[in-house]
Amino acid sequence: MRNGTQRRAVITGIGPITCIGTGRENFWRGILAEKSGISRVSTFDTTAFHAHCAGEIRDWVSEEHFPPHRLKRLDRYAQFSVASAKMALDDAGITYSREQPQHRIGVSFGTALGGISNAEDQHSHFLKKGTRGVNQTLALQVFGGSAHSNIAIEFGFRGVGTTNSNSCASGTVAVGEALRYIRDDFADVVIAGGAESPLSPLTFGAFALIKTMTQWTGDPSQACRPFDQTRDGFVMGEGGASLVIEELQHARARGAHIYAEVLGYSLNNDAFHMTSPLPGGESCIRAMHDALADAQLAPEQIDYVNAHASSTQLNDSTETMALKQVFGDHAERLAVSGTKPFTGHPLGATGAMEAAICALAIDQRWIPPTLNRTNPDPTCDLDVVPNQGRAADLNYVLSNSFGFGGINSCIVLGRVAA
Repeated sequence: MRNGTQRRAVITGIGPITCIGTGRENFWRGILAEKSGISRVSTFDTTAFHAHCAGEIRDWVSEEHFPPHRLKRLDRYAQFSVASAKMALDDAGITYSREQPQHRIGVSFGTALGGISNAEDQHSHFLKKGTRGVNQTLALQVFGGSAHSNIAIEFGFRGVGTTNSNSCASGTVAVGEALRYIRDDFADVVIAGGAESPLSPLTFGAFALIKTMTQWTGDPSQACRPFDQTRDGFVMGEGGASLVIEELQHARARGAHIYAEVLGYSLNNDAFHMTSPLPGGESCIRAMHDALADAQLAPEQIDYVNAHASSTQLNDSTETMALKQVFGDHAERLAVSGTKPFTGHPLGATGAMEAAICALAIDQRWIPPTLNRTNPDPTCDLDVVPNQGRAADLNYVLSNSFGFGGINSCIVLGRVAA
């Protein structure tokens, strides 16, 4: 607090890297097109697995974003992290310079697996040639913290820096922690986001092995089917998204465009199972209540929920039940969509991508649809905005992320009056 008033945090920059578009404008254009970016995996053979589809970014050319000397030290995961941060900073109009470091700008990032795919690739070189065949900077690339470290180094940000690894909730946790850093006066600006590059044979195969991913063999664009009766698992994706989270008066003083305000945040654990949610949904119910309380809002004030909606049988039905518990009669009028059919599920990056979607939904006054909901599931009997989005004035939005390990995190975003 300053002068007895709680500091407020707003989103002034958005930088997504996804299979439906890179950069804010292309990303939102991809959402408005209402078409999935999911395709059949092209970078390795999936014959040995039951899963074959992914949200793969096929047009990423690293040389367009980094000079050769930087690429030697940045694996694909770190590239997504740094490039998405630059897009968000440029979108926000934040100036940066390595030669003039800034102590009041920090980084809060998230990832589930960090540089695991790069480590997997380098291990194959190690088996052939020993350490002589391995990238000399491998040790600096594989750890998750390379995300915020490389962002700080690239742009000269000496403020708070952290990368959390809270599975599929990581991106949401990163945004929520940024809210806390702004409120508690640790920083005036925080780059918050998530990145993931998990599309490699062993990593992909590990998730296929536990049968959490869809076994869909038809049109890949229909593989992710949240709230649909035929859903059978999530679709892995890759990419990143960064948001510039800025103290409100700091943003207004420089005339920044404000997409939305970050109003509330929660984080807890099921303490139950690594992959299955609590049958009664008690902890995700509590997470939603806590986020609303932090935002000082009543449930009936929420206009739209971006659901976790991973397209697994258990998750979608449990989340539906939890939403009914939290919102009561308001649940019948509440728009609830799952947007993973657009991008796939890039694990720790997903929450940041969905925070970007929510901020843009508020700013653009448009609710994105749940694609591929063709067979309604009676256990998911909410207004899931099936297949076609709709115009709407959104004042308050809730975004849910429920990850492996029973990790539950929610954020509340809101419109800022001019």
